[in-house]
Amino acid sequence: MDRQQIIATAHEMADAARAAILPLFRVTGLDTTNKLEGGFDPVTAADHAAERAMREVLARRRPMDAILGEEFGAQEGTSGLTWVLDPIDGTRAFISGTPTWGVLIAVSDDTGPLFGIVDQPYIGERFEGGFGRATLTGPHGTMPLRSSATAVLAEAKLFTTFPEVGTEQERAGFNAVAAQAKLTRYGMDCYAYALVAMGQADLVIEAGLNAYDIQGPMAVIAAAGGIVTDWTGGPAHQGGRVLAAANATLHAEALELLKPFT
Repeated sequence: MDRQQIIATAHEMADAARAAILPLFRVTGLDTTNKLEGGFDPVTAADHAAERAMREVLARRRPMDAILGEEFGAQEGTSGLTWVLDPIDGTRAFISGTPTWGVLIAVSDDTGPLFGIVDQPYIGERFEGGFGRATLTGPHGTMPLRSSATAVLAEAKLFTTFPEVGTEQERAGFNAVAAQAKLTRYGMDCYAYALVAMGQADLVIEAGLNAYDIQGPMAVIAAAGGIVTDWTGGPAHQGGRVLAAANATLHAEALELLKPFT
């Protein structure tokens, strides 16, 4: 496995996605459609353009690898590696003009993500993790990523995207942790996971995720010293209920509160 080529490919994909998305952010008349009959799950021309741009990079640089993308589905490969892509995680945020959405890229084998990127094009921040790297590159330069040492839930900052979290039972599980946390914040999409990797946030708890929602952030958080599992402590790379924590001690405390709701 040529790790340097994989890393370079991931960055080229993130660059291509940025170029496709930014001309469409905060513009009037953006083509937006709803993917759900009962509910609201928007997709825009920017989502489609970004995933196409990333797939074009892969077709040129890594045609042997498989792809799983949110917008255009699965494509088989022969290398044993799969690129897991979410062109815009947080499309609701995107169409609302808030810069908490991001481009998610992961390269994975059958055990989970090996390397990942969370990219926020408008702010110009890129978080990467895996293959010995844990780095944020942004307007203030490049710096190492390190998750926080907060080991007590009573001192922790907890994030989730949707206040309802998922089912009533899943909401109750989240509330059990939120009742013990120092601070709870909502609506950050993938940027909440980036904040855990930075050491600015301590926990993210969500439900109903897909593989493309979590694999990029999962790689970045793990490289920064954090831990990401499902609500039973098992693998989370296929999505579902996810608990991301800054460290193993905090993870164990939150996990104990969530287990009755699994």
